[in-house]
This record gives sequence, structure tokens and C-alpha cells, in this order.
Amino acid sequence: MDMNLLEQQLSQLPLYAYGFIDPKELEFSDRIRHICRTECAMYGKTWACPPAVGEVSECAEKCLAYKSCLLIGTITEVQDIGDISQTLSTRPAHEAVTNQVRDLLREQGVQPYILSTEACDICARCAYLDGLPCRMPGKMHPCVESHGINLIPTLERMGLEFYYGSNIVTWYSLLFFNA
Repeated sequence: MDMNLLEQQLSQLPLYAYGFIDPKELEFSDRIRHICRTECAMYGKTWACPPAVGEVSECAEKCLAYKSCLLIGTITEVQDIGDISQTLSTRPAHEAVTNQVRDLLREQGVQPYILSTEACDICARCAYLDGLPCRMPGKMHPCVESHGINLIPTLERMGLEFYYGSNIVTWYSLLFFNA
């Protein structure tokens, strides 16, 4: 894998930040999964969310099987961050950038395992609800939190923020790979 080429390509994308991390540096916590179970309306409704993604220990094992991880972040300003529809309307742009990075890795022969933002909404109705396999496994990215990952300590080590003040939306994705 040509890391210099990848970094050159990443610098051309609308990324706020990116960095390479060792997956072993990530913090996996059942506490994060508890938030999914008790506060997220998508829990149990999609292949990208728990319980479909497996237990946190299984998710950690899957992520830790990779030698490298690329963290990418985008930021967007909205008029009213309290308006959830405005906030969520910025998500597709981040997902598009995540898919661009996925394609850059694939062009170099790398098949990344991707964690991104919130629940998958590719299909109008997730096959999970009907007990069927995911229709788009190559496009669906489980969310970071679904795997019990507390991203805040990693961001702090990297000198990045999760919260930049009012009306700024931050999105982060993790792309795990073996070079």
C-alpha cells in the first residue's frame, strides 16, 4: 500500500481531520452500548445497530483483528443545532466522504471494515426486520457507537474535539484495514 499516495489523496478531500491509529488504542465499553439500548430509536431495527452487530466483545475482536485504523472527520455548520433535522441533513455529505476514502483504499487493494455515523438508512426498510441478510453489505457501515467505541479519548490524544461549540456538527468514521 502506498501511504504517501493515500495521504496525498486524503488531503484533497473535504476532511476536517484524519489520522492513522492503532486499533488497540481504542476504548471499547459496554457503557457506550447501553446508550444505544436505552436512548436510540434504531436499536434492534437495522443490521448497522445492536444487537445485530454482536456483543461489544465480538465487535472489539473484529476491530482488533486489523493492524491499522484511519480516523476521518468532517465538520459542518448549521443554523440551529437544536433542530435535529438540520443536524441529520449534514450526515449524507460525511457518508459520501467516507465512501470516497473507502474507494481510495480499495483502489490500493485494501478491503476496509468501516464504522461510521448512526444507523444505516440505505434501504427504505432494513432486511433485519424481516430476518433476512443485509441487502447492501458492501455499502452498509455500522456506527462507531454500535461497537461500544468511546471515541472521545482517542480524539483527545489526537488533539481533536468532538464538540466545537454551538451550531457545529462533527462526524467521524473509522476505517480498519490491513495494509
